[in-house]
Amino acid sequence: MEREIVGPITEKEMRSLRVGDLFDLTGKVFTARDKTHQLLLKLHETKEKIPFDPTSMALFHCGPVAKRYKGNWQILSAGPTSSIRMEDITPRFLATFKIKLIIGKGGMGAKTQQALQEQGAVYAHYTGGAGALSARSFTRVEKVFWLKELGMANAVWIMVAQQFGPLLVTMDSVGGSLYKELNGKIAKNKEAIYARIG
Repeated sequence: MEREIVGPITEKEMRSLRVGDLFDLTGKVFTARDKTHQLLLKLHETKEKIPFDPTSMALFHCGPVAKRYKGNWQILSAGPTSSIRMEDITPRFLATFKIKLIIGKGGMGAKTQQALQEQGAVYAHYTGGAGALSARSFTRVEKVFWLKELGMANAVWIMVAQQFGPLLVTMDSVGGSLYKELNGKIAKNKEAIYARIG
């Protein structure tokens, strides 16, 4: 059953979600890719000020395309990037910033799965190739950071989402993983095929 989650994101609500649940998200989202993860962790470790609080927002693995229109930023495309690129850094990132919701595509691995369980967090999948469609859900850009230093794709965009979705929970806080289930089914199917063509 599809539901709407309204930010700020809470651990209690994320812990109530299970693999297979669908939801729309209304609230603040911040974008971060691999370079941005590294930058934010470095700033935290050197005790430099981070100009926004990521804790209660959803983290979107995304490098949006935006343009200036009448003095404001307008999101033209906001498709997810492949999340597995952030696999090695995600456990430290979640533990440091207490992120409770990650949105991306393609799934993540065992390190992230363990971190989701420890932090009471969830990974949700959004359809790849639908960046123009998802852009309609982002009604406003609140702030953009490190645009000059990192470029449009790697900058942090703080965006306000209105019914962004549907988002599919594919990794939950109790060890459920759609990817693990699918990999098991694929392995069995391959064995059956190999046995037939022997």
